[in-house]
Amino acid sequence: MATPPPMGPPGNSMFEGGAPPPPQPPGTDMTGICFRDQLWLNSYPLDRNLVFDYFAMSPFYDWTCNNEQLRVRSVHPLDMSNLTKMTGIEYILSEVLEPHLFVIRKQKRDSPEKVTPMLAYYILDGSIYQAPQLCNVFAARIGRTLHHIQKAFTIAASKLEKIGYVDSENESEVLESKVNKETIDLKEVKRIDMILASLQRKLPPAPPPPPFPEGYVPPPTSETEEGTDTKEPTGTQAPTSDPIIDQGPAKRMKF
Repeated sequence: MATPPPMGPPGNSMFEGGAPPPPQPPGTDMTGICFRDQLWLNSYPLDRNLVFDYFAMSPFYDWTCNNEQLRVRSVHPLDMSNLTKMTGIEYILSEVLEPHLFVIRKQKRDSPEKVTPMLAYYILDGSIYQAPQLCNVFAARIGRTLHHIQKAFTIAASKLEKIGYVDSENESEVLESKVNKETIDLKEVKRIDMILASLQRKLPPAPPPPPFPEGYVPPPTSETEEGTDTKEPTGTQAPTSDPIIDQGPAKRMKF
């Protein structure tokens, strides 16, 4: 099995997207960059034995870690029997799915049993990325959710404004129609009264009604009934039937 030569700090490795960025201090956010060395990938297999040597070529690697001290002493950098005896920054291989996925965790060791996770990196098909922190993932998801909620409220508000505008227009039209129907033009009323008065002056007065025949008494009205109820009855009572009809054809008057 081919063993890659020991590598120093990266200075001429190939980065995706142009020239290599300046060295970053340990612990900074480097989620926006990706490292890939195609020449190394063409020369050596990417497995659990050589993956750390490939990771050490990237700008994500901290050269002050305990793994580098083991490399200097020609000890495998992922040997846990030696790492547990040391304190400080170290890298361990947490998840492996050869040859496509490798997950490397950066942690701080205070004792053989006490470690504090710091960052995580994953190698996906030869490209090395820094995994975002959980708080950043939550912040991004919440920000995206708030953006969609705000957009939905904006669309709903615009539609409600259109509906309210149409309703207000309809209400104003109904009110205007009612006002137009209920409005009375006083000038028109006066003009009609003047026309009727002039016609009444020009036309002759209505003729008086013809007199009732002899012996005919008009039927009592409500006023006459009240008056007759209060008065005592007299000697004779007027007939209630029509005298002209009761006289028969021979006794009717001829005009």
